[in-house]
Amino acid sequence: MSAVIEIKDYTWRYLYSPNPALENINLTVHQGEFIGIIGPNGSGKTTLAYSLNGLIPGQYHGIKQGGIKVLGKDVESYPTGALQKSVGVVFSDPEAQFTTMTVEDELVFGMENLGMSIPEIRERLEWVVELTDLSPLMLKPPYEISGGQKQRVALAAVLAMRPPIMVLDEPTSMLDPISRRRIFEVLAKLKREQRNTIIVIEHSLENLVPLADRMVLLHNSHLLLEGETRQFFEQMDLLLEKGLFPPGIMQFFHYLKQQGRYDGYLPVTVAEAAEKLTSLLEPAQEGKQ
Repeated sequence: MSAVIEIKDYTWRYLYSPNPALENINLTVHQGEFIGIIGPNGSGKTTLAYSLNGLIPGQYHGIKQGGIKVLGKDVESYPTGALQKSVGVVFSDPEAQFTTMTVEDELVFGMENLGMSIPEIRERLEWVVELTDLSPLMLKPPYEISGGQKQRVALAAVLAMRPPIMVLDEPTSMLDPISRRRIFEVLAKLKREQRNTIIVIEHSLENLVPLADRMVLLHNSHLLLEGETRQFFEQMDLLLEKGLFPPGIMQFFHYLKQQGRYDGYLPVTVAEAAEKLTSLLEPAQEGKQ
């Protein structure tokens, strides 16, 4: 797989801040990967998201060292507005992205700015509305719908432009569990059918972990841990020490490993956990017969 994002020795310190928001970050993201980025508040996650689509240093003052390449070009070499066609960002506050008076206009706005033809816009609009289940909301003002619906609209508006790289900065932070699951169902479908490169910054891990190919831990402005998802969570003691809370099924099997009752990778889905637990219980059941 070819690299679509290359972060090399990247450090960013906001003007007048005594400490860097990110320090000496090195990370490569390949085409089609689904990356989960986690870490406590203040660890630099949002700064990284802004750095990937040119908001930093474009709209923020600060001191930069190292660099970031997107699709083989340095972020700062892109003309104004050009990078956003390749890197679509969904922010934690969806209303910050809304610019029109109806959901339909919101979805069409970005495509019009790309200069797409009316037939192309109509085709993509039908696709993204079906994907995100927004048909009943098309004529409603985006400011008057629920939080979960707003997040789906913000996601759909970015999807409609089909950027090869998508960055979602805590897209479910204000949502209830049902709305959170629906957002990740859209991302799962997108991963299966479109093979976009997707980077999700998220605190709630139950829905993220089963989808992620790799995980990244940011802590105190540093990249502390990175790796394939299963191997990443083998460092459970480190994650718990840093105040992170992996899904309950992983913590449960980690406890079993500590007690010498399980030896293997931690399950990443409920179905996988149920299968492994059944296998562990079968010998005990047979012994009672």
